[in-house]
Amino acid sequence: MIAARLDGDAGAPLLLTFHGTGGDERQLLDVGRQLLPGAHVVSPRGEVNEHGMLRFFRRTGEGVYDMEDLGRRTAAMAGFVEGEIARTGATRVAGLGYSNGANILASVLAHRPDLFTEAVLMHPLIPFTPPDAPGLSGRRVLVTAGQRDPICPVPLTVRLSDWLESQGAQVTLHWHGGGHEVAPGEWEAARAFLAA
Repeated sequence: MIAARLDGDAGAPLLLTFHGTGGDERQLLDVGRQLLPGAHVVSPRGEVNEHGMLRFFRRTGEGVYDMEDLGRRTAAMAGFVEGEIARTGATRVAGLGYSNGANILASVLAHRPDLFTEAVLMHPLIPFTPPDAPGLSGRRVLVTAGQRDPICPVPLTVRLSDWLESQGAQVTLHWHGGGHEVAPGEWEAARAFLAA
């Protein structure tokens, strides 16, 4: 899997960043270093090309996921994350994803909650209820979203947040008044969350 990396200090935390549709492995790399200074920052590239735009898994329409492909790519991404944990030796492992990147991160989190100590999901869209994931108990998760986001409707954001809480995760929900764009307040929320 192609990825961009900024190595941190020995014993530093590991932050994995996952780009949105149309982004690449450089989209959130420097932002990751700003949000968690000194960390190892690793940003994988989505391997699905949708009309020239990179994504982490296939879909058959807006908000309609190819669930078989999502399952395969979730397993592959979990393996990638395991490899980066082994490479860096990090004991604190955070994930941050935007849009499609938040979706693959949420999927890995649901299936392998042991891999992450905390996660920032920016504008996630999970249009299904994941299976129970008791390993999420005690994990910290920040969900950020826009109240007028046409891609990630408010009810689905709330449903994901509720599901995470039902699994025992410590969820913080941060809203802004706009749409699918990342507002400055979201970066501040992410910085504060990762600094806690």
